Amino acid sequence: MRRRFNVNEALEVFQQLEEEGESASSSSTDDSSCSDEEAEDQAFTPGPDSGEEMEEGSDEEREEENMTIGHRVELRALFGLLILAGVHRSRGESSASLWGEETGRPIFRATMSLGRFHMLTATLRFDDRLTRAARRLVQQDKLAPLREVWDLWAARLPLAYNPGEDVCVDEQLVGFRGRCNFKQYMPSKPAKYGIKLWVVCDVATSYAWGIIPYLGKTTRDAPAERGQGKRVVLELTEGLSGRTVTTDNFFTSLAQQARVAATAAPDEKQSGSVLPVRLHLHRHRGELHSKAPAERSAPQHQTPSGSDPGGTAAEADVIIDYNRCKGAVDNLDKLVATYSCRRKTRRWPMSLFCNMLDVSAYNALVLWLSVEPAWNQQKRSIRRRLFLQELGTSMVRPAQARRTRLPRSSSAAALLEVQQQVEPGPAQEQTKKRCHLCRGKRSVHARFCHACGQAVCKEHSTVVCSACSC
Repeated sequence: MRRRFNVNEALEVFQQLEEEGESASSSSTDDSSCSDEEAEDQAFTPGPDSGEEMEEGSDEEREEENMTIGHRVELRALFGLLILAGVHRSRGESSASLWGEETGRPIFRATMSLGRFHMLTATLRFDDRLTRAARRLVQQDKLAPLREVWDLWAARLPLAYNPGEDVCVDEQLVGFRGRCNFKQYMPSKPAKYGIKLWVVCDVATSYAWGIIPYLGKTTRDAPAERGQGKRVVLELTEGLSGRTVTTDNFFTSLAQQARVAATAAPDEKQSGSVLPVRLHLHRHRGELHSKAPAERSAPQHQTPSGSDPGGTAAEADVIIDYNRCKGAVDNLDKLVATYSCRRKTRRWPMSLFCNMLDVSAYNALVLWLSVEPAWNQQKRSIRRRLFLQELGTSMVRPAQARRTRLPRSSSAAALLEVQQQVEPGPAQEQTKKRCHLCRGKRSVHARFCHACGQAVCKEHSTVVCSACSC
């Protein structure tokens, strides 16, 4: 059974972590107070490609920096491969088929091996697992495994784009059938089971301007939240002024109408809704009724016919405006599902993160087309596919340039050779090597001669300032 922590144990865990951090910082300060000779032994000289004669620094710091750059390049390549898998609509295709010689694509094999891809996807985490249980208890956050990354991502969405005069607020369901304590069942959605998100989108472009996850009740005994629709709409539209917000009857309330200019559609099941006076007077006379909604589409309402004496032009304008603006979030859901990068997984943070990649890729397309509207105008029907393919390819190119061993596949090896000729990888002379002048010694040195580029030790090298070198 999984161990349950109480609040006192959680506080003790936090205190232990703080003490470990203080002890680590004190040990680092003690290690820094070394002699000048030891510091000089740790110094190194950069390779021949650098502009300076000799630069001091520890080998550990240089190695750590190289590992950090390598990890960033590899993670970027992983996300690029996920996007490319979505471009090929291989959501249900196995990874072995994507890397296969006959059924796969060369760009996957040229970027990384199948085993490396499986290792990265299996070990990818978005928080510190050791403190996750304590954060869940103290902060009472069900989104703790993804909270830090989610907050950083959600804060960037409204910074890059200004929506038009019409926005829409609706829910989105990220399909997931694994174990998740805030999983929802929505029979009207194609996935039926998954994680529910509140989304505000621009009506003209379906740009996701803000997203809030629905985490349910904090505890099972907690009372149901009252005014949830009002809270969601006000939180999502915070910072938007002078826009018309279109919602369905779930979000409609008197307090919300006092704060937000909402366009409400007449609904026979709606009770206590705020409608225009003329629509409210005629709601029971049969002039306005809902059609049977099609799958994955917002309910479309019929306009009053010209023969009905109760129908007016104002009522028709309200219904037409609602039908035009209501499907922005549904359109985003449809576009994201077309080229989705989500893979089969049992971890809900990974499933939600793949949805973040899908939404980010679509938002990037909207931003690019707002800057370059004439881009691939002749191929308007497949512009999104071309954009995603170019985006994924650009993300995997640095990893291909850094790869030292060629894959066994001839097509992947040829692709990798061409890519490395276009974008050469980092210089390999910066690694640790033995001094070429020493004989019989096994010590490893990290100094390089500026003239010949050979590795030299401290005994066979001299320090020359920039003025004397001229």
